[in-house]
Amino acid sequence: MATIAEPAAQHRTQNFTTYAWGVLAWNFFVVLWGAYVRASGSGAGCGSHWPLCNGEVVPRDPQIATIIEFTHRVTSGIALLAVLGLAVWSVKLFPKDHRARSAALLSVVFLVIEALLGAGLVLLQLVGNDASTGRAFYLSLHLLNTQFLLASLGLTAWFSRDLTQRPMHVARVVAGALPVALLVSVTGAIAALGDTLYPASSLVEGIRQDVSGATSFLVRLRVAHPILAVLAAAYFISIAVTLIRGRSKPLTARIALYVLVLTIAQLCAGAINLVLLAPIPMQIFHLAIADAVWLSLVLLTVESGTLVSSS
Repeated sequence: MATIAEPAAQHRTQNFTTYAWGVLAWNFFVVLWGAYVRASGSGAGCGSHWPLCNGEVVPRDPQIATIIEFTHRVTSGIALLAVLGLAVWSVKLFPKDHRARSAALLSVVFLVIEALLGAGLVLLQLVGNDASTGRAFYLSLHLLNTQFLLASLGLTAWFSRDLTQRPMHVARVVAGALPVALLVSVTGAIAALGDTLYPASSLVEGIRQDVSGATSFLVRLRVAHPILAVLAAAYFISIAVTLIRGRSKPLTARIALYVLVLTIAQLCAGAINLVLLAPIPMQIFHLAIADAVWLSLVLLTVESGTLVSSS
């Protein structure tokens, strides 16, 4: 019986893992579409109504901004159902103390918070052309919660590869990259908001805006992002190179290689975004790579402490 049950359990685990990666990919798309809502100025497309859109379940004769915002709400609703399904399945499949189950349940918590923060942006009218400190702070909270959501979904898929659990020890030097990545992401969100609300007609004008005391704090703060991004990239690259060239086992080295390649790609994307004055497609691409770097760092953190050879 054991030989029959074991392949069946392994098959169920593989199905769950595939579904978990799919849920992560869908939420990744929702995050990028949310960035498009902000970058296109469509956050007020449904007015100040939530969860209704302009007071209607399905808007009639919608404008482009309404379609963009309503699409984001629909895809977010699908994401909520998908994550709830992931959590229920994890409870049925994994024992109570399994890390995949814990990560899946945390995903529900973060997604509910994500929905509430999104509703707050609309109800508090922190959308459109609003350039208040409150919007910058609220947007930063939204960004941090989004990163936690993506991390928990990624860890759900990662930990679900096996019904059993091995001891996990996190390497501190690698884990230190996570708060750094979050800080860079927050400054990036503020910089992107400044680019959206106060676009420059040229690179020279943009630099002049950055150093002018007469401009909005959003513009003056956006100069901090490229500086922090370069410093953080140097940190991430040094960690990745150390693990690749050290005695790490193949899986750790492979994830470190992803971190290395993605970090370099992120630096290039950031430079292009700056030179091209942050066009919307480049903003979305820049964010996509940033989220990929974040997820790679999360996985590297949980693997670096357990998969380093002591031989």
